[in-house]
Amino acid sequence: MNLKELFGLDGRVALVTGGSRGIGKMFVEGLLAAGCARVYISARKREQMEETIAEFGADSQGNDRVIGIQADLSQMDGMQHLADELAAREEKLDILINNAGAAWGQDFLEFSEAGWHRTMDLNVKTPFFLTQKLHGLLAAAASAERPAKVIHVSSIDGIRINPWETYAYQASKAAVIQLTRRMAARLITDNIVVTSIAPGAFASEMNRAAKDAPDASAAGIPAKRIGTKEDMASAAIYLCSRAGDYVVGETLVVDGGIVNALLPSHFANPAGS
Repeated sequence: MNLKELFGLDGRVALVTGGSRGIGKMFVEGLLAAGCARVYISARKREQMEETIAEFGADSQGNDRVIGIQADLSQMDGMQHLADELAAREEKLDILINNAGAAWGQDFLEFSEAGWHRTMDLNVKTPFFLTQKLHGLLAAAASAERPAKVIHVSSIDGIRINPWETYAYQASKAAVIQLTRRMAARLITDNIVVTSIAPGAFASEMNRAAKDAPDASAAGIPAKRIGTKEDMASAAIYLCSRAGDYVVGETLVVDGGIVNALLPSHFANPAGS
């Protein structure tokens, strides 16, 4: 048994939506480290993409290892644009990570329809329809011996509630977990494996608490630290590689124990002191 064959991604082509920063960028770095030939990223802001492309540099032939396609994935025509641009450049797509997302926090009595639609559309509608539009490229890469991979990025907030009034966000991430199961049941018939990663506290624009106050965030995590880029990259490499070929429809929780090992305060400190 060869570890490189188990976890290597040599020669594969990947797309990470929202890949220019935060958790998306962690995925990009991990995929490149594992051997991906090219990683495409999408974002609304071209400047952010160009900074990420420059950071990762070129391969030995002078070609960019990271390729950016600007697209607004909250809109159907933006999804179609991304799919068309990718199809014009590649004959197949081995890996799709649906990472782009949005959050909205507002008091229950004031929570707006605009915030609801923005969050639910980008977090639930976009992964479904973008995968649909990229199905041909994914199927072209897929076989029973080496399936194509689709990873949806959900959240531990789709599994448990958090203290903030982010109603649409929490509902959307729970929906992504169930959507992962249902899409997995259909796409495995095309040798496309669908899974989900549910991150906990990682420094990003979506989690400003972990980004701006990592020590305070770590105080509530059983592992006593926030997540690192190595934690997130490793999860993606596992699911995308041969090592994860037999994991279908599952959501991998990567959170340092918040969901499964954080005891309620009256159990952790029964004396109340």
